Parts: sequence; structure tokens; C-alpha cells
Amino acid sequence: MDGNSSSSWDSDDEYEKFIRRMNPPRVVIDNTSCSNATVIKVDSANQYGILLEVVQVLMDLNLIITKAYISSDGGWFMDVFNVTDPDGKKIEKQNDLDDIKDYIRKSIGEDSSFVLSRRRSVDFTPSSAYTSIELTGTDRPGLLSDVSAVLTDLKCNVVSAEVWTHNTRAAAVIQVTDEESGSAITDVQRLSRIKQLLFNVLKGNNRHRGAKTAVSRGITHTERRLHQMMFDDRDYERSDDDGGNEHYRPKVTVVNWFDKDYSVVTIRCKDRPKLLFDIVCTLTDMQYVVFHGNVDAEGPEAYQEYYIKHIDGSPVNSEAERQRVIQCLEAAIERRVSEGLKLELSTSDRMGLLSDVTRIFREHGLTVTRAEVATRDGKAVNTFYVRDAAGNSVDAKTLDDIRAEIGEMFLQVKDNSGHLKPPQESPTRFLFGSLFRSRSLYNLGLIRSFT
Repeated sequence: MDGNSSSSWDSDDEYEKFIRRMNPPRVVIDNTSCSNATVIKVDSANQYGILLEVVQVLMDLNLIITKAYISSDGGWFMDVFNVTDPDGKKIEKQNDLDDIKDYIRKSIGEDSSFVLSRRRSVDFTPSSAYTSIELTGTDRPGLLSDVSAVLTDLKCNVVSAEVWTHNTRAAAVIQVTDEESGSAITDVQRLSRIKQLLFNVLKGNNRHRGAKTAVSRGITHTERRLHQMMFDDRDYERSDDDGGNEHYRPKVTVVNWFDKDYSVVTIRCKDRPKLLFDIVCTLTDMQYVVFHGNVDAEGPEAYQEYYIKHIDGSPVNSEAERQRVIQCLEAAIERRVSEGLKLELSTSDRMGLLSDVTRIFREHGLTVTRAEVATRDGKAVNTFYVRDAAGNSVDAKTLDDIRAEIGEMFLQVKDNSGHLKPPQESPTRFLFGSLFRSRSLYNLGLIRSFT
């Protein structure tokens, strides 16, 4: 049966490649018809998951989608996107416009590595650059500190990482290299040990919800993968008495249009970058096809409307399914909402930096609700969203103490509107090297307590 299934997939792939070869995608960019946005029109042979692929490219290019018109009913895919740069301006440079065209064509053209999303996984492309580590478990104060300390103790250098938390769950995709060689970790026994120790940290004493770890040599689309991991972890499930954030939840409705056998999904919520990607990603993971859609995000509130069917051609056909669609879309929107104060760290990269930073947060009673860690040309550029262990705002004295330890010139604080907090007197030192020697979790006894 598995062999027949694989053969069927291969046949589907060859047929779809043939269709794409006979009908290459056409990308037209119009910079004159709209006064406040660049208009991108994409025409292509239709295939399952193509909408997600195009939206993902626009997101990866750091474009903000202010409006979108989606039509893929039948054998042809025709979409229009109004986009701006992160500052809300048109894309004026011809090189940038040419790059947009090129990236979209390559992502959905005949020679693309586009993998059908209905396979429910993101393919890992072999790479010698780093090792990918995926983690899923119960969120708790100090979790990122424990994870990064284990990696440091195991001589793993964190190249990049992204951490999301939602509804008491946490997921992370972390890229690491070997401290000595600077390349991917290939030793099977060492990889197995990394997985086991990280599993112990994630599991802790929690017997009610599971933890998962995975290690692979390769690359993947991090945000795409985080959505899949949290969806598989069922972070969308809420307890019956969970009504604390009702006021802040997005408004999602699902009704059936029986004349056309569509289900109509409407979403109203506060607008933010990457919102369209998060929604389309989740609909695709749930194996729904968007046949028509309309997105308007020109104001502070975004309005989105989608006409969908399940991949088998049926609309949403039960109340339980309708509720599940609503819950999953709410979760998709909420996962990226950054609760807490935004801290930006910019300094020279070094082994154990993430472990030191998160340990200082922990020692001052802060918990990380979301994190983006990146290294570029020997420099670490990290963003953390933090709050105190009770979920409240961080007080001013705690911030001052943390910045004094880390160095105010390296750690900048932003308020809820995104503006920098006025800096105070900045010390000319970075204190990690002199005040904090590396302390392993073995010395602290944390590993023993989890095993």
C-alpha cells in the first residue's frame, strides 16, 4: 500500500510539473494604479498550496500586504496583492521589483522545489551548515534558559532560533553548530544525547502534556514549521473555563453557503505583519482550499473573508468541525501576538551568549514569551518579549538592573508602541565575560531533577 501511495504521489508530481511547464506563472507589478501601494498580480496554473507559497514569498521579502484579492476556482490561480515596505511605502527601486518577480516565479514555476502542503510536513533540504533542533513542550518560566544552558554545556553554538508560546505550550526551532568545527553536528550518539537531555528539560514533572524533540541536518522554513508543530501539539484546545482573554480574541465566524457548497470564513482582528501568512498557513495545514478571498488591512483592523472547501471538495459539514476551524484560526493569529515588553540585544556573537542572557532574565524573575535569535557576520541580533513570572508588566527597576548587568548600550527597551525607551547613562562594559562564568545544569542539579 505504501509503495502504491508513493507511486501515486510521483505521478501527481509529474503531471503538475507538466501543467506548470505548459502554463508558466506570470507576475506583473503595477506601480501606478494605486497611490499608496505597489500592486502585484500573479497568474498561474492552479495547484493545491500555491496561495501559501506566494504569500510566504511576499512575507520572506519583508513586504506588508495591505489588500489582497484571491481567485483560484478552477484550473487557474489569479491573485492580486497590494504591498508596501515595512515603512508603509511603495517599492520604488527597479532592482527590488525585479527580485520580487524573480522570487515568485522561482517559487511556483516548473523548476521550483515547491512541495505540496497536503503532505503535512516541510521537507528538509540537506545542509552541512548547521543542525536543526525542534522542540515542543509545556511553557514555564525559565524554559528557554534551561534549553540554552543545555546546548551550551553540550558545546552547541546557537546560530539562530525562534521560540513561540501560546496557551501554555511552547515550540522552538533552533539551528546549532558544533563549537569546535563550526559546522553541523553529525555524530549519531551525540545527536541522540542532545535529544534526550532536551526532552528531559521540556518534560520536567509534567505528566499531563507531552514533549517532543527532533534533530535533523537540514533547513526548513522556520515560521511555517512552528505553525505545524503547534498545530500538531493541539495548542488551539482551550479549557472550558478559559475566558480570560475573550476581549482580545480575534472574531472568527464560519458559515456555509449552501448554493455553492462553500464555507465562508470571516476574520476581524487587529492588523499586524504576517497575519495573512499565519491564516493561510493554518487553512492549508488543515487541508482546506481557498477558492476566493478578500483581504483589507489598510486600517488598524484587518478584515479577511475566505470561501473554502476541504481538499475532498466538501464544505465544513458539522458543528464540531466548524468549532475546530474557529479555534485553529484563533490560535494561528494569537501565536505570533507578542505579549510582554520588547527587548532588543545587539552585540558581538559568542558561544553561550543566549544562555547568559536568558539566565539573567530568569534571575530577575522574567519569562520569555517569544524570541527571535539571529547571528549575522559575527554579530548577534536578538529580540525577546518578556514579562514577569505572574504574567504582568516588567517594572522599571527590574529593567534598569538587567540593563546594568548586560550593558545599556547593547540592550534596548521598546515600549508597546515600538518606540525606544530614552537611554540612561550607558556603561562602557559588557559584563558577561567578567561576572558570569559558565554554569552547567549539571552543577545546578537541574538535569538530575528531571530524570
